[in-house]
Amino acid sequence: MQHGNYQEVRKIQQYVSNMRPMFNKAALYSDRTQNYREPYEPDPGDTVTIRFRTLENNVDGVYIVRGEEKTLMDYAYTECGFDFYETKIQVEEDPVYYYFEITSGRIRCYFGEQGLAKEQPIYTQFSIVPGFHTPQWAKGAVMYQIYVDRFCNGDPSNDVETGEYFYIGAKSQKVLDWYETPQPMDIHRFYGGDIQGIWDKLDYLQELGVDVLYLNPIFVSPSNHKYDCQDYDYIDPHYGKIVEDGGELLADWDRANAHAGKYIKRVTDKKNLEASNQFFAEFVEEVHRRGMRIILDGVFNHCGSFNKWLDRERIYEYAEGYEKGAYVDAFSPYRSFFHFYNENAWPYNDSYDGWWGHDTLPKLNYEQSGKLYEYIMEVARKWVSPPYNVDGWRLDVAADLGHSNEYNHRFWKDFRKNVKEANPDAIILAEHYGEAREWLRGDEWDTIMNYDAFMEPITWFLTGMEKHSDEYNGGLYGNSDAFKNAMTYHLSRMTEPTLEVAMNELSNHDHSRFLTRTNKKVGRVAQLGPRAAEEGVSKAVFREAIVMQMTWPGAPTIYYGDEVGLCGFTDPDNRRTYPWGREDMELLEFYKGMIQIHKGSESLLHGSLKYLHNDYQRLTYGRFTRHYKMVISVNNRQESAFLTIPVWQLGADRSGVDIYERMALTTSEGYTFDKTVYQSKNGLLEIELPPVSAVVLRKIPSNKS
Repeated sequence: MQHGNYQEVRKIQQYVSNMRPMFNKAALYSDRTQNYREPYEPDPGDTVTIRFRTLENNVDGVYIVRGEEKTLMDYAYTECGFDFYETKIQVEEDPVYYYFEITSGRIRCYFGEQGLAKEQPIYTQFSIVPGFHTPQWAKGAVMYQIYVDRFCNGDPSNDVETGEYFYIGAKSQKVLDWYETPQPMDIHRFYGGDIQGIWDKLDYLQELGVDVLYLNPIFVSPSNHKYDCQDYDYIDPHYGKIVEDGGELLADWDRANAHAGKYIKRVTDKKNLEASNQFFAEFVEEVHRRGMRIILDGVFNHCGSFNKWLDRERIYEYAEGYEKGAYVDAFSPYRSFFHFYNENAWPYNDSYDGWWGHDTLPKLNYEQSGKLYEYIMEVARKWVSPPYNVDGWRLDVAADLGHSNEYNHRFWKDFRKNVKEANPDAIILAEHYGEAREWLRGDEWDTIMNYDAFMEPITWFLTGMEKHSDEYNGGLYGNSDAFKNAMTYHLSRMTEPTLEVAMNELSNHDHSRFLTRTNKKVGRVAQLGPRAAEEGVSKAVFREAIVMQMTWPGAPTIYYGDEVGLCGFTDPDNRRTYPWGREDMELLEFYKGMIQIHKGSESLLHGSLKYLHNDYQRLTYGRFTRHYKMVISVNNRQESAFLTIPVWQLGADRSGVDIYERMALTTSEGYTFDKTVYQSKNGLLEIELPPVSAVVLRKIPSNKS
């Protein structure tokens, strides 16, 4: 039977019986996942099937609107009380934008990226970027961020020594007590963590369920954070291997790094540098042998004052095999790498441009130096190619690179070409705050550190705290409408290839630890002290956040130590050492269990997202595919909640009984992964949630579904 005739017969039958249901807005649905767009990462020339869902026999027509073209979609099939409409479009090189128009009697409404709308969603249309693919291995992958100096000391022989050099007002310091908390000025203090330490803990990371290691910078640098790169060509021997040692520490009275013989020997001797690179290549090979991936941190907006191209500290001035730095000599081959304000200040010209005015972070001057540009492109290729074969780059302050927005985009387009030609499966992941859509069009970045559509909304909703612990906002605390609105808007600014690999973190090296935010203390370690970061925290609220992290679209990313209860205010207190031997093992087991649930669920890895219920301090949402449904409910109140959840909106049958299995429950008293079952009747699931709790439910597939 033709769809038109079939629909007319049904309308006549329901008209006669006076049974046609009222127009149901909650049933309307489409998104950009593979459930409603196939293929969802098409290439130019592909034919794409686009779907839209309505309640069965509830609309007169569904149209897809592309620019000035409006096309009636074809009825495709009915399933579990829903009608599905389809249309096929052929995509070419250019992006495709579309939204839906739905008519039912006198009702006319629209559906775009942010859901149902009364007006045409011109600025929130769905988009397809033909040819934009993100690495399959990164979709929903569990990532683990390691601040290397603070994770594990596997090789004490490469530790930075006290008095090895002078940097930002103090000499380097070797911290002897692994458990000592960082000091307010912590850049020059080293605990000895290294790559051997990570290698020693690979069994632990595998047992946790980690798929991808993301390392903060590991190239030669004088700081423990290493965002002030000294040499892009080599792994820092203090993280790698020191095979040729020697030279003197600085005398007590001496602050001139030109006299730092031990440091100069360690970081300029090619034997140490080559040995460290070789060791790193072997480490990556072992990571890959275990089925894991690794991402490096690339700092290409600026370098450091120790950098061999500038050499403000005169580390390389007399070192064998190095050209004179641009600070040292007006005729340096690297002079164009930096912008100097005073052209008559050589030798030792300190008038160079520093990022945000910091003379320890000289800004790289790409527009005036083709040689610098090509050098960095070679660096981009080098580390994703044999023998290193890393799996991608995380890009520090990526939007700041260059002196204009136009040049910034040109640079990242070329960067992508170089990386993808060297390693097509490598990921390009950028640090970015705010709107990133202009970089996420398939020809620059793959994705971002997901602050706007993950870390910030969850932090405000569950704790009321800003991500640095610099502010408390009672108006956002527990405000599920604000959470939904923020998430809906910011998710709509990303394409699906970008979203599925977005780095969803609760904490990282730039912000306070999430567990600390649960105590709602505003301030930093310099004012409040380190102990305040641990006082009054709520592991129950933290577990709610973990549940959301492991069930939200994207790649859940754990900041080392979060999984065992590490606390800390913002930088530098968030960079405490991993507490080996002092772990919160109960919290660790909860993380392991939630990671298993995340990795074992097709709907959590690739499913659609739909909000099912929300009010003050409460939120329920579903993740679903055609055959698999998950329900996640959070009650952040101090009293129990009795909820009736409309699970039918996930595509469950409205006319019978379905079984839901509880996969995880966390409360203020603890947590359990013990299984228990609930029944939904006529598409509604009734459940009681204890205070400060979260539950994960899985629909048991039936023959009908």
